[in-house]
Amino acid sequence: MTDRRQPLVRGGTFAALGAGGDISGVPGGTAPDGLFVRDARHLSRWQLTVDGAVPEILAPVSDTDADAGIARCVLVPRGGRQEPASCTLFREQAVAEGAFVESLRLTSNRAVPTTVRLALTVDADFTDQFELRSDHRTYAKTGAVRSRKVITGDDEEVRGIEFAYRRREWCSRTKVTADPAPDAVEETGTGARRLVWTLGLDAHGTAEVALRVAAHPHGAPEPRMPRDPTEASTQLTTLEREFAADVEIPDGWPELAAACRRGLADLAVLQVPASGPDGEPLSVPAAGVPWFVTLLGRDALLASLFALPYLPRLAAATLPALAAAQATEATESPVAQPGKIVHEVRHGELAHFGQVPFGCYYGSVDATPLFLVLLGAYTERTGDTALARRLEPHARAAVGWILDHGGLTSRGYLVYRADEGGLANQNWKDSPGAICSADGSRATGPVMAAGAQGYAYDALGRTAWLARTVWGDTVYADLLTQAAADLRDRFQRDFWMPEEGFPALALDGEGHQVDALASDAGHLLWSGLLDKEYGEAVGRRLLEPDFFSGWGVRTLAADQPAYHPLSYHRGSVWPHDNALITLGLARYGLHDEARAVARGLVAAATRRGDRLPEVLAGYARHAHPGPVPYPHACVRESRSAAAPLALLSAVGG
Repeated sequence: MTDRRQPLVRGGTFAALGAGGDISGVPGGTAPDGLFVRDARHLSRWQLTVDGAVPEILAPVSDTDADAGIARCVLVPRGGRQEPASCTLFREQAVAEGAFVESLRLTSNRAVPTTVRLALTVDADFTDQFELRSDHRTYAKTGAVRSRKVITGDDEEVRGIEFAYRRREWCSRTKVTADPAPDAVEETGTGARRLVWTLGLDAHGTAEVALRVAAHPHGAPEPRMPRDPTEASTQLTTLEREFAADVEIPDGWPELAAACRRGLADLAVLQVPASGPDGEPLSVPAAGVPWFVTLLGRDALLASLFALPYLPRLAAATLPALAAAQATEATESPVAQPGKIVHEVRHGELAHFGQVPFGCYYGSVDATPLFLVLLGAYTERTGDTALARRLEPHARAAVGWILDHGGLTSRGYLVYRADEGGLANQNWKDSPGAICSADGSRATGPVMAAGAQGYAYDALGRTAWLARTVWGDTVYADLLTQAAADLRDRFQRDFWMPEEGFPALALDGEGHQVDALASDAGHLLWSGLLDKEYGEAVGRRLLEPDFFSGWGVRTLAADQPAYHPLSYHRGSVWPHDNALITLGLARYGLHDEARAVARGLVAAATRRGDRLPEVLAGYARHAHPGPVPYPHACVRESRSAAAPLALLSAVGG
């Protein structure tokens, strides 16, 4: 992250810490700091002082340690060359599901006994993540009450502090305890509390303080507390090893192999709980840290597709989890229609009270066809027909949505309309203004995005195969096969721009072409929507310098007025976008081009500790020795974590 906040991640819990292990809660930077669980901040301050002053950082928290699930730093009281520090603090921190643990070891640097006054200022503001976004929105919270109480033991000795938040039926708590117990818990005048210890150190002696934070979000189970950061880190290492135990990654391309292993480790820590159609517990990939530590339909489906040849159990969990959340006639949501696959599921306070629409939100035009693509691909890859049989009603309902509410029958294409209060754009490029003409003007009216038509084409074909081979319904199979063929013919007639030799990004409400040259064309190669001649032309065009930065294919070609290298979707480079493009290039036999994109992405990962972020800036490779970060990117993202596996499938090891 550009502001050096180090993320510790475990499932639905993450902590963003400063270089010295503190949490300031001060707005600023590209993402907030704090301890977050289920969309709420359960620690908003965690600031250490020694003898009344903030200590200096000798060794900051490192990326390597954070990747191993433990934040380590070394601190000293402020001093000077003529007066060396009296002691040194060795700080270790880690997270588990709903928990944060810290070990502080103070070592005296003096040959005589000394006394140190240690203080930790703590607060929990329980702010919803939507309140922390830089969109300047405010949300009324009538009747909300925050409280604090000192925790005491049976002997009346102070053990810690508990923060609580209540708003009508909503109740969340954060419990902080310490060993040894603090000598006092002081008020600060701000709502925060200060835990204070006076510690005596023998000559070159040591003292230790263990801190434990248990988060209790509304409706969540009790956290399972590790003893200390070492145990939490060991648990994480075991989780990562077991998650990928059956995956064999070839070492012929060592840098790609390293990116695959880093991605698998990230996928392991991004697993969050979900439920299947019968209420069975499941683990599915969350979209990304810090903003999307939750189930997003499109993201989980693409991550599962990329990982399918190596880790099919990801798909085996994602599919029933999304089937369980599929919209029905009874679903109350302005953009939910029967058969539609959910876009986003949130558990926070604002979603609970309907102040944001994302509690169970269906604003995605492409999650539904991708659900069918994954179901067909999983069945074909594994030979397991049981899941396809179990989810047959859900699959048929999804096809029904594509044909009916999705617009394929009435409009000829999948179509979406801006959702007031929700998302204006509902394909993968879902930021305002992402669907635009080459001059930057936005598409108006209902939008028919090119990439979604490719997904629909693939979905119809794969579901026809399921109907014919698994469900024994040849009539239905023939209907879907014909629908797919008709879609392909229409698309090449309506979307193709002869003067550009390239498909339009979308059609607008009047059926006019939205003429920006965009990376979405590569998704059409992945889905097989274009014929061979058009597909090869598109594939080669994507490797021209205005598209290909050297690190990857830009979302928008750079020679257009709409291009901006730091725009979220109008010039940046997305690893998952490039993974789909690489698979598509390989599908059309453009293997040299596929290898070129793969080499760029792998080089970017190698320069970032083998990890691909959510998105990179669109600057050319010759402009800077390394890939320039996009300032607001998720630092751990499931689609990007799985992208190296897609590259491995496309070009081999």
